[in-house]
Amino acid sequence: MPIEKLGSQRDAFDIPPGITYLNCASMAPQLRSATRAGIEAVRDGAAPWHLGSAAFFAGPERVRALAARLMNVDADDVAVVPSVSYGIAVAAANVSVERGQAIIVLDQQFPSNVYAWRALAQRRGAELRTVQRARDESWTRAILAAIDSSTAVVAVPNCHWTDGALVDLKQVGHAARAVGAAFVVDASQSLGAYPLDVRVVRPDFLVSVGYKWLLGPYTLGYLYVARERIAGGRPLEYSWMGRAGAEDFAKLVDYTDELRAGARRFDMGESSHFICAPMAVAGLEQILQWGVERIQYSLAALTRLLEVGARELGAETLAEGQRVGHLIGIRLPGLPATSVAESLASAGIYVSIRGSSIRVAPHLYNDSVDVERFLSALKALIEEA
Repeated sequence: MPIEKLGSQRDAFDIPPGITYLNCASMAPQLRSATRAGIEAVRDGAAPWHLGSAAFFAGPERVRALAARLMNVDADDVAVVPSVSYGIAVAAANVSVERGQAIIVLDQQFPSNVYAWRALAQRRGAELRTVQRARDESWTRAILAAIDSSTAVVAVPNCHWTDGALVDLKQVGHAARAVGAAFVVDASQSLGAYPLDVRVVRPDFLVSVGYKWLLGPYTLGYLYVARERIAGGRPLEYSWMGRAGAEDFAKLVDYTDELRAGARRFDMGESSHFICAPMAVAGLEQILQWGVERIQYSLAALTRLLEVGARELGAETLAEGQRVGHLIGIRLPGLPATSVAESLASAGIYVSIRGSSIRVAPHLYNDSVDVERFLSALKALIEEA
């Protein structure tokens, strides 16, 4: 059955006329439904006497269940975390790395999936192996070539955050498991916009922020933990909410070493997030309603136009098939990318500069008119240079 292309969903967001926002990979505009949910949650906080003990657990359980649906896993496999760096730190605390072994990351990978591994490598006397790729080589091929019998951890994204270059997680995960290495994925630039089935990819840990493509608030994210990593897994913090029986406030002084079921043991402290959780729910529910496959199909049509238009202007981009469909990097030899972004912003067109790329990341609030406006402005800047 063919995938249905979604029309413009700009009315779901509060974006003023004249603004062309092509920067979802940095932060998505807030859904109107999320704004309403947040305002209502703030107002509810004025009357805390209405809060019962169940309210402390209802929010995280709801977002956990929705995030699990996007990953195609059970809710018990998902922890609520504040950030990717937190989730990666959980992973680093629960993998085995010995002296002389290697931890694999990508060149110019996002730092939240690098610093914890650098620190772990230094502590254990291991090698942090940074994979680089040749100009005509895929990241997948470069990663596979770097994995060998010394590999302890492969920590990579689903796509490179600077230009959307795709990593075949199924192939990489298979290679990692073949040498007994832990497989850790940062899905922040794909979950919610690119179809990702964790049951197929089979990572040991997978983490994503809850904003960007998940359309939720800042400071709330999701960590998948494989079942075999949960039993005996060590949390970063020892929150009372992570203990078995925590729902019974009268018995909190009856200290216990038993942790809550599943990945909940890895939850952040104060995971209730009375204001953020309802906003996150609004974002996750909207994504599930639109459907990730339809989102990807619709956004790929826009980046296809961007690719063709950018190349006509003499720019370099990755071809469709080498990248995800919701994110594209554009390189303009001889034209400073930072000054381009500043000039575009002055015209109400917003993109990011990441590495040497002008990173263009549309969402359903964009259409072909936005693409043409961006390309026309880019052409004018090139002609002026």
